[in-house]
Amino acid sequence: MAITRVLITVKTYPTISTKYEELVCTAGFLPDGSWIRIYPVQFRKKDYAPQYSKYQWIEMDLVKNTEDFRPESFRPVAHDTEISILGTIGADGGSWDERRKLVMKKVYTNLAELIAEAKDKNKMTSLAVFKPTEVKDLKVKAVEREWDKEKLESLKQLNIFETLPSQRPEVVRKLPYEFSYEYVDDVGKKSTLMIEDWEIGQLFWNCLKTHQLKGVELPEAERLACADVRAKYLDDFAKTKDLHFYLGTTKTHHFVSLNPFVIIGTFHAKHFVPKMIQTSLF
Repeated sequence: MAITRVLITVKTYPTISTKYEELVCTAGFLPDGSWIRIYPVQFRKKDYAPQYSKYQWIEMDLVKNTEDFRPESFRPVAHDTEISILGTIGADGGSWDERRKLVMKKVYTNLAELIAEAKDKNKMTSLAVFKPTEVKDLKVKAVEREWDKEKLESLKQLNIFETLPSQRPEVVRKLPYEFSYEYVDDVGKKSTLMIEDWEIGQLFWNCLKTHQLKGVELPEAERLACADVRAKYLDDFAKTKDLHFYLGTTKTHHFVSLNPFVIIGTFHAKHFVPKMIQTSLF
């Protein structure tokens, strides 16, 4: 594929890997509106300038990720591959009109149809825009609070000869909660999908910090932060916005899970109102 232009729409919350250190899965759209996944990207180790944001057009040298059978999956030629930021598609006052033109070229509303495409070895669809018919709830579940000790130890070994301890970036904090949307599709099928978006993780940490600065101590500060996340994703996004999910499969579960998809991002613009076209009366 070589130098490729991509509109970034997805950045997942970082995970740690014994092979690649701390990783972020990013995804977005090519200029023709087709999906592309870029993985692995050692995002936080990059200089500030290449740390691209959502809805920015970037260019980078990409090749097919031969370790991933999913057709949308590509990887940087090298971990230090240069990333050029070309520009940003703005929010248009919250309507996201320009973003919508590229993102909404194909929207699924039926979960069974999407899963069937994922399992079809001639298609293997692993990225999609999905419009829920109704969002029922935002589930919050406490999970392990620390990263796997063996993986952390492996990271130390990987870094030991590369930099001084004072120069190494701190490992990203593990989210102590799992957030999931409960929703129904266009035939009334109810599902619950975990949200792995970077934004929801960062929102939790920002809200937690705000409550702690006000003097609220743990665990009450965490409870309030979770309530803030729930308010944003349920009371705001789900009830007042034209909410769509960016869905992606995980490679491990693509063919073996009944539903291999997770929510890797959200499209949460104001409700779309078609522009009226004025015509002459004469």
